[in-house]
Amino acid sequence: MSTQGRAITPEIKKIIVQLKHYFDDIQSRKSAHQLSSVNKTAEALNVGVASVKRVMADFNRDPKSLEEMPKSKGKPSYALPNSLQSITREYIRRSNQHGLFITLDALRQHLLSTDASLSIDLRTLSRSLDRWGFTYGKGTRSQHLKEKDYVIAARQRYLRQKRKNRDGDNTMRPEVYLDESYVNKNHSNDFTWYCEEDGAFIQKPTGNGERLIILNAITKSGWVPNAKVVFKSTKKTGDYHGQMNYELFSKWFSEKLLPNIPENSIIIMDNAPYHNVLSPCSAPISSSHKETIRKWLIKNGITVSPDCLKPELIEVLNKISPAPIYEIDLIAEQFGHEILRTPPYHPELQPIETCWGIVKNQVARHCDFTMQNLLIQLDAAFATVTEKTCTGLIKKIRQVEDEFWKSDMNLDEK
Repeated sequence: MSTQGRAITPEIKKIIVQLKHYFDDIQSRKSAHQLSSVNKTAEALNVGVASVKRVMADFNRDPKSLEEMPKSKGKPSYALPNSLQSITREYIRRSNQHGLFITLDALRQHLLSTDASLSIDLRTLSRSLDRWGFTYGKGTRSQHLKEKDYVIAARQRYLRQKRKNRDGDNTMRPEVYLDESYVNKNHSNDFTWYCEEDGAFIQKPTGNGERLIILNAITKSGWVPNAKVVFKSTKKTGDYHGQMNYELFSKWFSEKLLPNIPENSIIIMDNAPYHNVLSPCSAPISSSHKETIRKWLIKNGITVSPDCLKPELIEVLNKISPAPIYEIDLIAEQFGHEILRTPPYHPELQPIETCWGIVKNQVARHCDFTMQNLLIQLDAAFATVTEKTCTGLIKKIRQVEDEFWKSDMNLDEK
C-alpha cells in the first residue's frame, strides 16, 4: 500500500488523520497494550471488530479482494425518482417527432447525462416506463416507445378544459393549484465549503429525522391566504401519500381551502388516491371490489351469471357505466367551484411542484437538525414564494401546455 512517489488520495488522508488521533489517544491510556491487534485496528479505524475479521479473512484467502467494490446490501430500489418523468417524456416525444429509434439503453444514457449520480437498472427503467404510461410498440414506420392511449386521452381532455378557460393572456375563471408535500427535520444541503486538510467531515445526524406533512395551494397571486396546514407525520418512511387519507384531505379542503379562494374557481390537483374517493351515488370503477360491481350491474338491469369472473364484469361495466363521481367534486360543486385533475404522470403541469422545490431548498440552507428551527425556517421559506414567483411559474406552465397541445396534434397526423 505504499504511496511514496504518488499523490495521496483523500481516502488515505482520512486514514492518516484517524490513525494520528488514535495514537495520540492511546498514549494517555495504560490499558491500550492489552488490546489485541484486531481490537486495536477496529478502534483505530472506527469500524466493527467483525468487519476487521471479515476483511482479513477475505485478504488471506485472496489479496485481490481489497480491490473489489462492496456489494449493495438489502433489497435494491425498484423505483426511479418521479422527477425523471418529465425528462423521460420530453426525450421520447422529441425522438418520436424526429423519427429516431429509441432503446432502453439510449434512454438510460440520456437520463444519466442529466444526473451522473443516478443508478438505473434496465429492468427498473422498463417497469417505470410502463408505470408512467409508455409502451414499446410498432409505430408508423418503426419500432418506438410511445405513450399509452389513456394517458394521451387524459392529457387532451385536461388541456382542452384549460384552453377553454383562457381569454388571451388571462383566465376567465380563477385557477387554484393545490398539492401536498413533506419535509424532514434533517433535510439539509450536502454541498458545503471545507478545508482540504480536515477532509469533508460534516457533523450531521444520520437518517431523515421527524417529518412534517404540508398542505397548501397557490393562485397567480401567490399562496392562498390561511390555507397552509402543517402537521407531524407518524411515519418516517415512504412519502407523504402513506400518511394522507381522504378524511384529512377533505377536512382541510372544506375548512381551509374553500373559504379562502376566489368565487367560481377551477381547482386543479393530481390523481392521488385520497383525491379520488368515489361518492356513494357513483358507478363503481375497475378497481372496485368484484361484489360491488356485480351489485351495481344487477341494480341497473344487467343480468350477470353467478360464475362471472371480475374481468368479465369489468368488460360489461366499461361499456355502460357513466363517468365516476368523486366525493371531493361534490363538495367543491356545493360552493360553486369545479375540480380539474391533471393527467396521470404529468408533474410538469403543476406549478406548485416548483414551489415545493423552492421551499425545501430554503429550508435545507438553514437546517440545524432541530424541529423548532425547522418550523421557523419553513415559515420563512414560504415567504420566499411571492406573487411574482407564482405568476411566472403559471406562465411557464401555460407554455408547456401549448407545447403538449401542438406536439400531440403533430404526432396524431403521422
